[in-house]
Amino acid sequence: MKRFSIVAAPTNEATKAKAELEQLYSTVTLDNADMVVALGGDGFMLHMLHDLIDRELPIFGMNKGSVGFLMNEYKEHSLVERLETAKPYIVHPLRMNAVDVKGTLHEAIAINEVSLLRETQQAARISITIDNITRQKEMICDGVLVATPAGSTAYNLSANGPIVPLGAGLLALTPISVFRPRYWRGALLPRTAAIVFEVQDAEARQVSATADFNEVRNVRTVEIREDRNHSPTILFDSEHNLEERILKEQFLP
Repeated sequence: MKRFSIVAAPTNEATKAKAELEQLYSTVTLDNADMVVALGGDGFMLHMLHDLIDRELPIFGMNKGSVGFLMNEYKEHSLVERLETAKPYIVHPLRMNAVDVKGTLHEAIAINEVSLLRETQQAARISITIDNITRQKEMICDGVLVATPAGSTAYNLSANGPIVPLGAGLLALTPISVFRPRYWRGALLPRTAAIVFEVQDAEARQVSATADFNEVRNVRTVEIREDRNHSPTILFDSEHNLEERILKEQFLP
């Protein structure tokens, strides 16, 4: 059995569960761990994936939050057995290169999505270029996002974007409250696509860009592509793996 460390979100419920589990199992510090048990919700899982992205430690989450889409059910018993039989899912994150109106470059990683949102009362005007071909000269909207398959059931879904099955090799490009072109619902793109958003009249019609929880204000251009240098791993109980959850989500009322 590989050595594991337990980390918890800063909530009473999660920290209490951590203390109880550490009484039951032999654990090590995070620096000495081969894998991590994370107690919290999806937000905490995202933070842990970001914090450990260079070490690429597999993370087994147990839900002590709200939705818990990326988490397993919390159980005190049989944790070692669950870790030994867990199924891995390798996350392919996105890399965002955003240039603000002052010309400063900002880089960030996104596990779920990169989203652009207007900052003022005026609608954003955004052009979309994919693999050096302009596909939308001007989209008038509140914003736009690009989601990974793992993130397609998060913000992308609430913006009426498609759920993307794992292994499909696709990214979801989804407009947010689009006005023109009317009724445009977005596109499915190959995971190899290089996507560039350019904000028109960026100083007056200010737009922010966010990679998961890392926000850049007043952007002019945003380039997004899959990050091939990182491959964090999430572990799931074999009977409740992420492929099944994403498939099931498409049939919920």
